[in-house]
Amino acid sequence: MLFIIMPIEKDMRPAETVPRPACAKLDRARIDARLSGSTGLPSLRNHHSALRELMDADERSTSEIAEIIRRDPSLTTRLLHMVNAINYGSSKRPTNLDEAVFYVGVRQIRQLAMMTQIVEDLQQIAQETPFPWREFWRHSIATALMTREVTSLIQSQSDDIDYVAGLIHDIGRIVMATTFPDHFVEIYHGRAGERGDLLQLEREVLGINHAELGAIYIRKQKLPEVLVEIVQFHHSPQLSRYHSKISAAVQISDLLVRHSKIGESGNSGEVPDKSWFEAAGWKILFGEQSEAERSFSMNSLNLGLEGIPAVLEGLV
Repeated sequence: MLFIIMPIEKDMRPAETVPRPACAKLDRARIDARLSGSTGLPSLRNHHSALRELMDADERSTSEIAEIIRRDPSLTTRLLHMVNAINYGSSKRPTNLDEAVFYVGVRQIRQLAMMTQIVEDLQQIAQETPFPWREFWRHSIATALMTREVTSLIQSQSDDIDYVAGLIHDIGRIVMATTFPDHFVEIYHGRAGERGDLLQLEREVLGINHAELGAIYIRKQKLPEVLVEIVQFHHSPQLSRYHSKISAAVQISDLLVRHSKIGESGNSGEVPDKSWFEAAGWKILFGEQSEAERSFSMNSLNLGLEGIPAVLEGLV
């Protein structure tokens, strides 16, 4: 399992009373125009030198990998913090980078570097809009961890796309908070107490929901189409044309994390126990399973889910 350390400087929780702005619903042309001028995501498009070297680090020795990490003080701090925060089943704690690399493993370090860079960049562009961003990132990281748990039950994942997809599945909310802050406040504060479909509320107020908005945004940033499709269909994976399995894994992970009340996605609606069995994503991934197989899958997912709060404690 991947463990992530992400320093959060402040929790942008709303004040007691947030004034409700008068928002006009926007058409697609005006939405596109605003998105064209919005901030990019450099960490998703370009990795710094240490990360690029770590991408090819599988055949390197522990000492060589440790030397790559030493060149990046931020990554060094994250890694040492991580191994000292988690009990790896040994009374001896790692005291240097070489030992830390041995305990954690190259793949996990690579994913740690990739994902924490993404989080650190994204939190900078959204933090001025009132929202419990710390809890949002707890939800996002937990969903990323669970997405790998889900995909590991159905296929061997040779790359890190499932982690990244789980992490940025709600990127549309960040884009909305940054590019359409008045509409964001109207949706998540002014009308937060309303019951019903949040996706529909977003369309009513802004003219587009966060999944569609996120997909348009990352396509404009020329990111891989696999991420565009997963972000767009993480609530409706049955509509995904080419990547329905990973989209389904993100949907199930999101539901499990929300049901367990890990973090805050922005969607305060209750997720009833076992409701994920009726979700399109579950039917895509596990619809052909027998009752015994379904029980095994769910037990495996529960084990992964139960460990996430301890991982996040003190790290996010």
